[in-house]
Amino acid sequence: MRNIITLVLGGGKGTRLYPLTKLRSKPAVPLAGKYRLIDIPISNCLNSGLNQIYVLTQFNSVSLNRHINQAYKFDLFGGGFVEVLAAQQTNEGEKWYQGTADAVRQNLRSIQGPGVDYVLILSGDQLYRMDFERMLRTHVDAKAQVTIAALPVESRKASSFGIIRLDDSGRVVGFLEKPKTAEDLSLVRTEPAWIDALGIPSHGRDCLASMGIYLFNRDTLVELLEKTNYQDFGKEIFPAAIRTRNVQAFLYDGYWEDIGTIRAFYEANLQLAAPNPPFGLICPDSPIYSRLRFLPPTQFKGVSVANAIIADGCRIDEGSVIDNSIIGVRSQIGKNVTIRNSILMGADNFQTSGEIAADRAAGRLPIGIGDGTRIEGAIVDKNCRIGKNVRICNEGGLEQSAETEGAMIADGIIVVVKEATLPDGWSMKV
Repeated sequence: MRNIITLVLGGGKGTRLYPLTKLRSKPAVPLAGKYRLIDIPISNCLNSGLNQIYVLTQFNSVSLNRHINQAYKFDLFGGGFVEVLAAQQTNEGEKWYQGTADAVRQNLRSIQGPGVDYVLILSGDQLYRMDFERMLRTHVDAKAQVTIAALPVESRKASSFGIIRLDDSGRVVGFLEKPKTAEDLSLVRTEPAWIDALGIPSHGRDCLASMGIYLFNRDTLVELLEKTNYQDFGKEIFPAAIRTRNVQAFLYDGYWEDIGTIRAFYEANLQLAAPNPPFGLICPDSPIYSRLRFLPPTQFKGVSVANAIIADGCRIDEGSVIDNSIIGVRSQIGKNVTIRNSILMGADNFQTSGEIAADRAAGRLPIGIGDGTRIEGAIVDKNCRIGKNVRICNEGGLEQSAETEGAMIADGIIVVVKEATLPDGWSMKV
């Protein structure tokens, strides 16, 4: 596994995850109370024996840089690294990344050193657990030039994915982006019996969806990028490779979620707090790594908690109710607060007693949740100052609303933006 370079694509502006991406890049969005999205692909790499990792990004990358520098440090003799490659002006070009393929093209020098035979391309906004050594074994055994990870899905879900078509040997011979009609589906359908024969129970699933995870022979990738001006992997580079290269599929049958929208982010997080979560955070064989924090245990004072994930460093006062929710690091929650079906991202730092006194003297609320507040069906970003008897609920059932007073509704979920202040008695006005 030492001859593989991994490139994690940080994505664009993350407009579908706005306002969580208002002040940070998409891979830096917090996940499950204590992680960030970028920790998932990096952890999958480290658990697979891959430790040469570049993260490609260009938007709001300061917090991502800080997180990676603090979380992933390697000894001098292991040869491992996790580094951010941000868009920059060079002698070869001075443009921003124009797409996923263009981002890699602008950084080809990073993969063209000696001892690199393969390049693994990953997305920075997916939740899954995968052993990439198995993918490499499939790639080598098939003498492939490109291998793509594919997830069996039902036909009714195919319109949300790019669907690949295979021949009997497992070689990819066709690709159709988000097929909508029965005629389109017939062109890319895979017999469930073929999936069963590979040891993966099909359960009626008859389409193979692209997961956006690619393994290239290094020279193949360089040639595809240097001889074309294609800008996107999924829509251009991969279809072109099918026509001219030996492209194989690596079938995967575990939990996988593309966290590209507020709704997907919200649901994926809350599923982690369920009694039997589809994706387990506790997995000794394949742990999720992140920044090391020296935080005290969370303190509860007469609190009712059900189906929740509560990170370190929190204080939750008496009479509060936490139900089906994620509570992030350093959350300070007052008395008689109700939090249901919600995600609180916590705070970046503890406030000192002097800072809290200064806030009160200046008429500012401290960071945290005030007494008597009710939060339902919401996402509260980091470092928010929320007063007493506040109601953060989408009581009108709206799907979208503009940002006002530090909050907005996206995909039917009320989102309090990072570092917002909601005064005593506040409620959503639309």
